[in-house]
Amino acid sequence: MNFDFKQIITASLILFAVIDIIGSIPIIVDLRKKVGHIQSEKASIVAAILMILFLFVGEEILGLIGIDVNSFAVAGAFILFFLALEMILGIQLYKDDAPETASIVPLAFPLIAGAGTMTTLLSLRSEYETINIICAIGINMIFVYLVLKSSAKIEKVLGSQGINVVRKIFGVILLAIAVKLFATNIQNLFS
Repeated sequence: MNFDFKQIITASLILFAVIDIIGSIPIIVDLRKKVGHIQSEKASIVAAILMILFLFVGEEILGLIGIDVNSFAVAGAFILFFLALEMILGIQLYKDDAPETASIVPLAFPLIAGAGTMTTLLSLRSEYETINIICAIGINMIFVYLVLKSSAKIEKVLGSQGINVVRKIFGVILLAIAVKLFATNIQNLFS
């Protein structure tokens, strides 16, 4: 075990940027309005488990079913693209048959532990010690939990107009991330 505080901080910041829980606040608020209750604990724990599992067996699982990391990232880009379109245009593309609560889908996966996050974990694994990446996942999941738990308070502070503005801004940012993820990985697929 090789704890490195610098690696933990760097990996935490990278994961924080990719997970983008702050940018997901409008989606979380919408989900809470649709289902009435967000299971913050369950979503955070399931996302953490998915991320840690993928850290250890992600490449093997993808290889087993004949999918390379670049194809997985392109698929993730499409998911992010459609989420961004929902945010920007105010339309609903993702439909769940009368969800009672929001926890595993779409919060834990694909919002928190989506294809972009999974791809990032595989990249981090080649540069950092596994224990430091696990610590970074833990730090991010604590922050995710706090944001999920306080989404009602955040909504009150921002108000409906503020939420709409944040939704549009982060929708465009999410769209840009989707395009970048797509462009980078589509090139690697054909080279």
